[in-house]
Amino acid sequence: MISFFEASLAELSIHRIGNKSQDEFYILSEQSIALKDNLLSNLLQQYFLSPFEKTNEAYRFFHPNTDLNLNEVYHFAAEIFENGEKFHSNSKELAKYLYDVSGHPKIKAGELYVAFFENVQVEGELHDAIGIFKSETKETFLKVYPENGGFGLSYEEGAININKLDKGCLIFNTDKDEGFRVAVIDQTNRSAEAVYWKDEFLKLKIRNDSFNQTNNVLGVYKNFVTEQLDQDFEISKADKIDLLNKSMKYFKEKESFDLDEFSNEVIGNEEGITSFKNYKKNFEEEIDAPIPDNFDISGAAVKKQARVYKSVLKLDKNFHIYIHGNKELIEKGYDDHKSMNYYKVYFKEEQ
Repeated sequence: MISFFEASLAELSIHRIGNKSQDEFYILSEQSIALKDNLLSNLLQQYFLSPFEKTNEAYRFFHPNTDLNLNEVYHFAAEIFENGEKFHSNSKELAKYLYDVSGHPKIKAGELYVAFFENVQVEGELHDAIGIFKSETKETFLKVYPENGGFGLSYEEGAININKLDKGCLIFNTDKDEGFRVAVIDQTNRSAEAVYWKDEFLKLKIRNDSFNQTNNVLGVYKNFVTEQLDQDFEISKADKIDLLNKSMKYFKEKESFDLDEFSNEVIGNEEGITSFKNYKKNFEEEIDAPIPDNFDISGAAVKKQARVYKSVLKLDKNFHIYIHGNKELIEKGYDDHKSMNYYKVYFKEEQ
């Protein structure tokens, strides 16, 4: 989805953000950094951009009052895209705003980097992008160097590991009227205080594009099969796995999704279809975003969901049965003599 082989770091400002509830303050730099060292610039690009290579979810800015300009980060980003001379002054405003929302006592102080990139590729198109990053985790590094015919050893405390970006977002200069296209990362603090980055500072919503539509339907269907079906119907685990396998087969073979076609081909039962559609509707209400009944299927989203779709039937601690195909080749029964359940599996030859 995102690649950086043509990208260049054009401008960078650094500020320090303390924790407001701990009576720490922010420190704003007077001007942006002059990037004259190509090696340093390349290291910074690796630090800032490489974590986004594996991200697929696309977000957009929003505001509860529907006026995008009331979203502070959207407003400052729009000003930067409209007038590059306002880059550093708006980076200061972003720093002050982040400080205002850093009120949870467990939020760590750290450096805020605001960067402007040219020619970042997202979904096959080149766009300028604004990067906002925060480093919170500091490490100690050993340094080995030649000395007196051998080697000397020292260390450096409070250093930053360029392979571990704590928090970041990329705002692409496209789809402005819809809230821009945004990618986000938060590698630290997955507990309650972590929501300040994505939910309070950035105020992001998932974009309703083909990746997220595909990802959401597969996720909703998986939860429906594994969690809801037991409440509505009497169904075996083997039948559940069969339903999951059918859905994954549908998404791998089709180019587009059609809700009625999917329901008939995969579920094939009127009561089950009604239950699934109601479950999907409830999910849409929870995330406050409708999932259309028809959309193009995203191969990247299918690949992502395939990793968590389970086709394993676990039997006590003795056996695991992997079911990949025809469910009719496995039968469940009960042995009265042993007072135990059993499965009978049919096959032509061992492999």
